[in-house]
Amino acid sequence: MGGPLQGLRVVELAGIGPGPHAAMILGDLGADVVRIERPARKGGVPGGNRDSMLRNRRSVAADLKSDEGRELVLRLIAKADVLTEGYRPGVTERLGLGPTTAPRSTSG
Repeated sequence: MGGPLQGLRVVELAGIGPGPHAAMILGDLGADVVRIERPARKGGVPGGNRDSMLRNRRSVAADLKSDEGRELVLRLIAKADVLTEGYRPGVTERLGLGPTTAPRSTSG
């Protein structure tokens, strides 16, 4: 069953605080949410006991400090309607993912 936000594409840069909660609500309302996680020590998305706050979204592991990880995230952002992040001011820009760096989709 879809929700009122069905068709909305969201990229969430994993963090703590209100960001994950907002992404959870967007997912609950039908948005397609992709969470970008830090890679686990041996690669891949961290496993084990999954937090119930992470429901209704998919996870992708990417090292935002590597060129490959940044390119992956930029491709996802280019197809997204919304980018959420909860980093301190300037961090997203230093990672090369800020509003002046990230590509903007011109098609609807």
